[in-house]
Amino acid sequence: MTMKPKAKKFRIRRTMPTGNAAAQPLADPMQDVPEQVPAQKTAAPGQPTRNYISDVRARSEAGAAAGNGAAQNRPQARKLQVERGPQPQKQPQDPAMQGMVSSATETQVDQEIDAIRKEGLTGRQLRMARRVAQKHGLAPTSDFDAVRLLRANGIDPFERSTMLELVVPQDDPPDAMDQLPAKTAQQQLPQTVPSPDKNLPSTELAPADRRSAEIMQIQRDIARRRQRKLMLLLTRLGFFIFLPTILVGWYFYFIASPLYATKAEFLILEADATGGSALGGLLSGTQFATNQDAIAVQSYLMSRDAMQRLDQDMGFKAHFSQDFIDPIKRLPPDASDETAYKLFKRYVKIGYDPTEGVIKMEVIAADPQVSAAFSEHLISYAEHRVDDLSRRKREDQMREARTTLEQASKERREAQQKLVSLQEGTLLDPEGEMASIRALVNNVEMQLQDKELQLQTQLNNPRPNKSKVQALETETRLLREELDRQKSRLNQAKDGDTSLAAKAAQIQMAQADLATADLFLQSALQNEKQTAMEANRQVRYLTTSVRPVAPDAPAYPRAFENTILAFLVLSGVYLMLSLTASILREQVSS
Repeated sequence: MTMKPKAKKFRIRRTMPTGNAAAQPLADPMQDVPEQVPAQKTAAPGQPTRNYISDVRARSEAGAAAGNGAAQNRPQARKLQVERGPQPQKQPQDPAMQGMVSSATETQVDQEIDAIRKEGLTGRQLRMARRVAQKHGLAPTSDFDAVRLLRANGIDPFERSTMLELVVPQDDPPDAMDQLPAKTAQQQLPQTVPSPDKNLPSTELAPADRRSAEIMQIQRDIARRRQRKLMLLLTRLGFFIFLPTILVGWYFYFIASPLYATKAEFLILEADATGGSALGGLLSGTQFATNQDAIAVQSYLMSRDAMQRLDQDMGFKAHFSQDFIDPIKRLPPDASDETAYKLFKRYVKIGYDPTEGVIKMEVIAADPQVSAAFSEHLISYAEHRVDDLSRRKREDQMREARTTLEQASKERREAQQKLVSLQEGTLLDPEGEMASIRALVNNVEMQLQDKELQLQTQLNNPRPNKSKVQALETETRLLREELDRQKSRLNQAKDGDTSLAAKAAQIQMAQADLATADLFLQSALQNEKQTAMEANRQVRYLTTSVRPVAPDAPAYPRAFENTILAFLVLSGVYLMLSLTASILREQVSS
């Protein structure tokens, strides 16, 4: 964790010039420096040692570049005055000479400021330069002038050490400028050294040196803290991520038993449709016609029933309980069906693609031949299941069709027997009998009519022949009796038997029932044939497109992929736990 540097807030005090002080050029402080001033002066205890002549020259150049007023250079001149001690009174210079020096200096300052402005410095850099200049006791007129003054004094305003120098303790001593007494004429005079004892070197460090030492100590503490945290982080990563990943990789590369995978693919097809509805013909031959059957077969092959049948036929539990299998994959000798079923779901993988209608199966075992045998047995189980899916439906439909046909045959047989019994009990052909009786009635009526005409002719004679009249009357009477007798045969019952008309009606009803039974029988026969055709169309066939072949090289374990996966999983878990702990710690601390 990096500690942000804390800097004091600063305020730039801008003192407005009073009177005509701003119009006067800044006097050259080099004129008041006597030549006898030593190059280096021993500072008082707690104050830094300075080179006065070089410092005065630099500050004179900075004051001349500041521009238009002595008010902005007052803090600098005041600081110089404090450092130099009392100075003698300045001698007035020639105003013309001062104007020439000031104009030349201003021209040079403007050129330098224009060059700095063309560098394209950001606002943050300019503000940092002003703060650094303020920290070093300079009085810039602008941000660009602050950059110029710092570069003139040999200070890089954008160096990291320069930025760290802004981090000062909160308990800094007050500025020496505020502790100075008011200027007097006597303090401007040069002073002599009162005693040689005060020239001895001080045991205390200068504030700048002490500040640099404190910043260095802070940086060292931050570096040690970072190193300690980095070591702790590496330790946690090694314990929770790298060490488990190494163990996982060691297991997959050196301990895990090789496993062989046998792949197979098969389809579920239906019989060719020879009829049926338009929708059935549209969907026939596509994967949508057998979609439900394929899903049902997939579910069956992944069920406990298939696992138990495979264990009974091929010894699934015994195969995975052998000693050469590693302990993680090995089944215990007395393993339950639930434990074996979990292993079965892991080593038997079945997928179904609805767009293609293909069922893909992968069977994994410790031996290649056993893997191929497992795959073949599972395919045979799938074939039996496909046959069983539509068998019950087809059998139900055919059973209903056959029952309907048998009922129609029985009804027709009963109707025919009834008609035969009626014909045997009465007449074989009542319609023909009635037709013959009607023909006799017509013949008798014609004869009767003829005899009546002859009798009427005889009776119309004045002297008819009595013998002929009697004969005609007798014939007429006999014909009428015969006509009545024939008519009574059609309508009247005799000797407890029904009439001929009733017998004819019964026979007609029996014939109608027989015709209806014939129609039902014909419909039942047609329905039975249609049902048989529908049942044939509902038959499903399992076609193996890719036969299972025993592999010659192990397919599992995939050591590299599994190791990388373990590393990613452990990294994700560690990251989630670290984030959770950080959030909880932040909430508790706040």
